[in-house]
Amino acid sequence: MHILNAELQNLEQEMGIRKRIRTNLLEWAVHALAPLEQIPAAHHELLLRELETVSRGQVDRLMIQMPPGSAKSTFASTLFPVWWFSQHPGSSVIAASHTASLARHFSKRVRDLIATEEPRLGYHLVKGDRASLHWRLSNGSEYFAAGTRGSIVGRRADLVILDDPIGNQMQADRLGDRDRLWDWYRSDLTTRLKPNGRVILIMTRWHEDDLAGRLADQPEGGWRVLRLPALAEENDPLNRSIGEPLWPEWEDLAALARKRVQVGERTWSAMFQQSPRPPEGGLFRLTKLLPEDSPPSDGAATVRAWDLAATDLATGSNPDWTAGVKLRLVRPGRYVVLDVVRLRGSPWEVEKAIFAAAEADGRAVHIGLPEDPGQAGKAQSSYLTGLLAGYHVVTTRETGSKYLRAQPLASQVEAGNVAFVRGPWNRAFLDELRDFPHGGKDDQVDAFVRAFGTLNSVGSPSRSLKIAFLSR
Repeated sequence: MHILNAELQNLEQEMGIRKRIRTNLLEWAVHALAPLEQIPAAHHELLLRELETVSRGQVDRLMIQMPPGSAKSTFASTLFPVWWFSQHPGSSVIAASHTASLARHFSKRVRDLIATEEPRLGYHLVKGDRASLHWRLSNGSEYFAAGTRGSIVGRRADLVILDDPIGNQMQADRLGDRDRLWDWYRSDLTTRLKPNGRVILIMTRWHEDDLAGRLADQPEGGWRVLRLPALAEENDPLNRSIGEPLWPEWEDLAALARKRVQVGERTWSAMFQQSPRPPEGGLFRLTKLLPEDSPPSDGAATVRAWDLAATDLATGSNPDWTAGVKLRLVRPGRYVVLDVVRLRGSPWEVEKAIFAAAEADGRAVHIGLPEDPGQAGKAQSSYLTGLLAGYHVVTTRETGSKYLRAQPLASQVEAGNVAFVRGPWNRAFLDELRDFPHGGKDDQVDAFVRAFGTLNSVGSPSRSLKIAFLSR
């Protein structure tokens, strides 16, 4: 009788374990890590809560940004998919990394964990299904792993887990590599999603224009971002004090300070603080360019100046942008950037955007347009001026280098005489200013410089003026 009671107790205990780990992600993580004598830290528990929202369908795009060594892959790429399969029988998971080798590594970790915990998970690996990159489960689910340059044609996914899509700093710094990853993500990976499919991106930041940066620039993307820097900053998701380490049990302040010296400030800012910055040497001192919560209600004059792209999106692999910067002279010597319009499109779409911005800005706002050298440039400026009949249009010809034209404006920025209004366009605008003149794009800078020059050169607003930038 005593033996029977003990067996019943053991059975009840086992059933309790199975119920807890199948229904609660934190319970599953604690259970899976127990043999390693590890327990989730505070940032791991927060990550697990975010992952649960993906499983429940409350979030369908989750971006996880944490420094190297924070165990983000252990929880998101190993523990989570095992638990996901118990919650979503019959589902398909595509797991991708920057190389097939790394994808195989994560695949093996997931397989091994399932094999160890099969009785408690409620499903098991299909016998004889030994492929390292593609395998199936008894509950009808399947797992497929691939490198970011590998083919996933023919695969469909309820969940995509993209972990470490960038291999090293050299790849991150090469525009061609960033473009290839971006094209693969948009054209190959996301097109594999089933209806209501979900995506988890797990990465350390490398570059301001990396995959995470580009996705953040897509206002319609709907990404939820969990950003946890190595040293806490303002509004920390974990409510840490500023400067408090992320995982002091693993790396305390002294260890992080040593690492900061070893890797240098650029790598530290990107990979450890998740705030990538380009190499130093830009013209604009952005620390002096301060944000304002709302536009000034008064001002002497306002200009929306444009820089027009020569090619549309279909023509080049990474064509220029058409950009329109709206700048106000609040009082003598004080300027505020009110808004930036930025698009890639056909000539008709560009015309439509310019006219729409003019209507939204109102007739009191001057419009600055470029007049490129040659007959074609004159014809374009004349055509656009005619399109904007009734508005105060100023056309300008550019002479000299872009760097020289930007210097007077950069001087005003450094003197603290220029501010900008907070808005969704801020990031792309500030990133381009920070990169100039070393960045890949300068369309917003050109429009900004034109707005500044036009604002300081307009006379009577009732006529179209032609002003050479360096003649004033």
